[in-house]
Amino acid sequence: MAVCDECKLKFLELKAKRSFRFIVFKINENVQQVVVDRLGEPGESYDAFTACLPADECRYAVFDFDFVTDENCQKSKIFFISWAPDASRVRSKMLYASSKDRFKRELDGIQVELQATDPSEMSMDIIKSRAL
Repeated sequence: MAVCDECKLKFLELKAKRSFRFIVFKINENVQQVVVDRLGEPGESYDAFTACLPADECRYAVFDFDFVTDENCQKSKIFFISWAPDASRVRSKMLYASSKDRFKRELDGIQVELQATDPSEMSMDIIKSRAL
């Protein structure tokens, strides 16, 4: 599975310049390549991010999560989320699962990984607990 250069460039912008709050990626099965599906502006919320994940198709995503620790320190963690809803095609789930590690290696700087099959598995409470 190839990875489009735009994926790596946009991830670097998210990581270094904080140009985006999140990036959603999809596999273009016609050309067997991971491509950028959607970019989230810095001001967009976590709810806006979860709303753009389709209910019946797999996706990869990275989300830049800002939070305050118990010691009152402002921090940020980059989450890699593998989205594979139950309603998606079996072939699609297999393709995303088999390509995930290779794609993740292209994105240097991911701090937390999460796999989700429905929105409850990536609620804000889960994100917060995994970040701390």
